Amino acid sequence: MKRSRTLAVALSLAAASLLGGAALLSTACGKGEPSPAAAKPAVRYHCPMHPQVVRDQPGDCPICGMRLVPIDEKAHGAETPAAPATAGERKVLFYRSPMDPKVTSPVPTKDEMGMDFVPVYADEVAGGGTGPAGLAPVTIDLREQQLLGLTTVKVERAPLASSIRTVGRVAFDETRLHHVHLRYDAYVEHVEADFTGQHVRRGEVLAQVYSPELYATQQEYLLALKASRSLSGSTIPSVTAGGEDLLAAARKRLLLWDMAPADIDALGRRGEPSRTVNVYAPISGYVMARTAYHGMRVTAADSLFDIVDLSNVWVLADVYEYELPRLALGQRGTVTLSYWPGRSWTGRVTYVYPVVDEKSRTVKVRLELANPREELKPEMYADVVIQGASRDALVVPDDALLDSGTRMIAFVSEGQGRLSPREVTVGEHAKGLYEVKAGLAEGETVARGANFLVDSESRLKAALSAMAPASPAPPAPSAPAKAPEAPGPAH
Repeated sequence: MKRSRTLAVALSLAAASLLGGAALLSTACGKGEPSPAAAKPAVRYHCPMHPQVVRDQPGDCPICGMRLVPIDEKAHGAETPAAPATAGERKVLFYRSPMDPKVTSPVPTKDEMGMDFVPVYADEVAGGGTGPAGLAPVTIDLREQQLLGLTTVKVERAPLASSIRTVGRVAFDETRLHHVHLRYDAYVEHVEADFTGQHVRRGEVLAQVYSPELYATQQEYLLALKASRSLSGSTIPSVTAGGEDLLAAARKRLLLWDMAPADIDALGRRGEPSRTVNVYAPISGYVMARTAYHGMRVTAADSLFDIVDLSNVWVLADVYEYELPRLALGQRGTVTLSYWPGRSWTGRVTYVYPVVDEKSRTVKVRLELANPREELKPEMYADVVIQGASRDALVVPDDALLDSGTRMIAFVSEGQGRLSPREVTVGEHAKGLYEVKAGLAEGETVARGANFLVDSESRLKAALSAMAPASPAPPAPSAPAKAPEAPGPAH
């Protein structure tokens, strides 16, 4: 019995030893070479500026020479492959020259400069979309968008107030300009307003003149006045009325020759004609021109003084012809001077001139401004901003649109980094915003900030799609072979 127990213990120890060795061997195997399923996936590299350039090892981009960067598979939304990824997993359609995409080859080769042709994969040219001609949708992950400085913005409604910013020139109000003439031939005896630019007030004496005709008319008036007084006591009403009519006619003649009523009354009180007659200022203002000098002979055709009132002035602004649809009478305009910061004047658009300047292609627009302090001087240059009426419109920032000269393109975000080109019709442009007439809907998201890079990639992808070889048509199914007939019985 004792011998049997000893044998059982020995067998148990031997079995335990064998199991332990197997476990150690299994552990050693587990710490050794990894299984193919647990192998670390290979890292792929691509160009930040040309995502279609993909390599299995670090290097430089054959197009722009930039250093290739590792591809973040998670950022692309791809699952980690169970086995090492190789370039052979992507279907190569053809190879193209890195300098000229139109030059292609069905097999790998080099161009005349020794540069390797770039492979074009099927997934790069698939899904061209139905966007504008020459453009195709592109996919740029978030990391690459950050590197490019590409952001997005929503299309939304906002107040849009268009304005016209231009330059202008201060001019005097032509309705406040007066020319001083005589209505008879005379000689200048004395000049009170004796220099150009002198400020005069209405009713001030500008000059004194002597006219033989006016002197004789004064004598006629005094005779008519004397006759009227002598006939006023007549008992015959017609005689009294005749004397009064004669006096009124003589007085009327003096008034028509611009003799002041106060001077005519003084003439009647004095009883004798005055050798010189005063010429008065018709308005308050500045003497802009003067031709009256002491001793000179003047006629009715001569302008003695030009006087302008500067309490109200005009600003003549130059507006380009393409901005005329946004211009309307009554719009408010703000005038500032570059050399006078902090000051501004406000006026209204009162007239749009009917002629376009053939050289500058501009139209003169008149703004009327009050100038009570007479700070605005004629011929000053001014900056003018004409404000339009504010209205609600669908708008998008101007850097979200790419102007090709013939069309406006926006890249609409469709999620997962996909950007689709869209042709947009725009209206007015004001304060960095474009009015959207057609092509975009409220709430859509568009790319902004680096659209020229996205446009280049979109054009390249569209060109590659156009050059991609057409997939061969599947062969037509052949008719099933007719089974041979069994030989009939011999006759």
